[in-house]
Formats: sequence, C-alpha cells, structure tokens
Amino acid sequence: MPVTTGLSGNEIYCLHLKGMTPGELVVGNSVHSLGFIGSIGAGLRNIMGGEVTQVTQIIHEGRQQAFKRMVKEAESHGGTGISGVTSDLRHFHGNVEFLSVGSTVHGENDRSPAGAAAEKLGFSTAHNAQELYCMLDAGYSPCHFAFGNVAYSVGVTGGILGSLKSLGRGEVKEFSDVFNQTRHLALQRIIGDARQYGANAVIGIETTVLPFQGVHEMLMMGTACNHPQLPPAGPNGVPVTSDMTAEETWNLAAMGYAPLKLVLGTAVYALGVVGGLTAALKSISRGEINELTTLVYDAREHAIGLIRQEAAAIGADSVVGIRTHIHEMGNFLEFMAVGTAVKRAANLAPQSPVLPPQAIIRDKDTWISTPGLGATLESK
Repeated sequence: MPVTTGLSGNEIYCLHLKGMTPGELVVGNSVHSLGFIGSIGAGLRNIMGGEVTQVTQIIHEGRQQAFKRMVKEAESHGGTGISGVTSDLRHFHGNVEFLSVGSTVHGENDRSPAGAAAEKLGFSTAHNAQELYCMLDAGYSPCHFAFGNVAYSVGVTGGILGSLKSLGRGEVKEFSDVFNQTRHLALQRIIGDARQYGANAVIGIETTVLPFQGVHEMLMMGTACNHPQLPPAGPNGVPVTSDMTAEETWNLAAMGYAPLKLVLGTAVYALGVVGGLTAALKSISRGEINELTTLVYDAREHAIGLIRQEAAAIGADSVVGIRTHIHEMGNFLEFMAVGTAVKRAANLAPQSPVLPPQAIIRDKDTWISTPGLGATLESK
C-alpha cells in the first residue's frame, strides 16, 4: 500500500539526509463538553479572576487524550517518531474537539512489516521535518512533544477594580501582576512537562492565546530534547527554553551561542479619563496624539525592560528575537515583550557547515480556501 503522509517534498528530502523516511499521517482526537458542573465551577472562579484551574485541567486532559491516541496510531504503523505534531481546538455544535495531527517517520532500514506488533515510539516533535533536520544537525536529540497551558480571566472583581484604576493614567500594577503570573504559569508547565522526559531543553516554543468558554487559554508548545553541551536535567535542573526557530537555533549554534531561557514581560496600562478625553478630542482632527504616543512608548519600553532584567539575572549575554504584542482589554492595553536569552558557550558547532536550501524553503500552499466557507487546514 502507498504511504500517505503529511510531509512535503522538502521535508522528505531533509529526512533522507538524516537517514529517515516518511511514514503515515496520524490523527488523534477527543470531543468534550464542558458540562453543567464545569460551567458553574468556571463561572464562580471567574468572579475572583486569575487562573481558572478547572478549565485549565479540562483543556489539558483533552489535549493529552488526543495526543495519546495519535501516538497509539503511530505505534501501530511502526513509526520511529512523529514529526510536526499539532494540538488544536475545534468548536462545533456546542462541543469542543481536541485534535492532534502529525506524520510518522522511520529509519531507512527499520520499517516494520505489515501486521507486526506495535513498537514503542522513539520520539515526537512539534517541529516539522525541515526543522527536525536543523535540530539534529545542531546537536539536539528530540525526546517528546511538550506543552504547557493556563486558562485565565481578569474576573468581575478585576473589572470593578479596573474601572477605578482606569480613572488614572499609567500602569495598573494589579493587572500587570495577574497577567505576568498567568504568562509565566504556561512557561513553568511546559518546563515541567519536559522534565518528566529527562530533557534538558525545550526548543522552538510557540505561544498562542485562544478564547475558550468565556475565558482565554494561553498555550505553549515546543519540543523537549537533549543537547550534550547544555547543563544536564537532574532532579534540580531546569531545562533551557527558547522560542527561536530551529533554523535560528542552528545559526546561533554556528556562531557559538546557546539558548538559556525564554523571557517575557507584561505590563497593563490605562490611558486615564483625562488622557482618554484629550485623545478622543484630538482624534477629530488630523495629527499626532501626543498622549497616546507617550503612553504606548513608555509601556512598550517597560515591558522590554522587564525581560532585560530577567535576562541579566541569569547571566545572559543577549536577548534575541524580541517581539512585542499589544492586546486591547476595554479601557486597558496589555503590552507583552517576548524573546530568548542567549549566552556564548563552547563546542556548539553544528555537524554541517551550512544548511541545505531544502531545510529553509517555505512550502507554498496549493489549497486556497475562501473566507467564510468554514474550511480549516488540519495538516499539510
């Protein structure tokens, strides 16, 4: 029977360079209802704000169940590993589907014959096969797909406090603290997930924020792996974390830099009544709104300053790949800065002198869906 894989031609080429071949596309899913009890519990927790632990647990369990079913299917195909694992939420008919999709890979000489007993999977990775090449060439051995999540809400009390705080201009420290805590909870949990697999690094972390049952879920996904030149993951060890892409990780390794930690800082600011009225009046005419210019500049600099302080505390040489995000929350703006702290280290040179073009070419979408038709891409 022909192999049906989600891997592209470029990915298959990269696998071949590392002695692997493509395997079957594998899927795992689980459809859940939040349920009457869960809705009440989440609603009560929303009054206080912060993490909604019951919803966090429901989402975590759903994602885990879908992932385990995908792994079971991959093992039935005799896969050495799974590349390009995704973990999605799909809402339909009042329910939510947790969906994991990936593609199995095999060693060129270890494909199990049809009907053979399922073997335990060797590894799973959030990286596609092109990124997997970059990881392997840079000395990272993938262990397991890793994720950490947190469901959170500002809450009713936060809203009342926020209404009072919005009368003044500047940072709302109470909100900044809540959002900093929730953002770091997701990071702590992906670190905890990686530690259980004995990994000393989590590479290529991607962060998404999704609405769920009246709250928001912050999800971090990456690949737990090991690198011989990074500190070992002992009982008290903390794995390295990075949101650099696999290609960036390879490039910096070639320059003698190792990732230390994904650093992030959040600051929530209110424009204030006076500033808001001034900005509103000025928006009628053309020209710069000085109050907003100053506020946004100061808030962004404050968020960047937070990650600079965090990086300095761990002895980093630089923070690379900094990105800033702004989220509107009624009368408030959340400013978030994210980057990866790095430090020079010895013996990090990749195996190859350069990356092949096939490892960095981005595949072109050949299926274009018209917005509004309801079609969603589940795999390549």
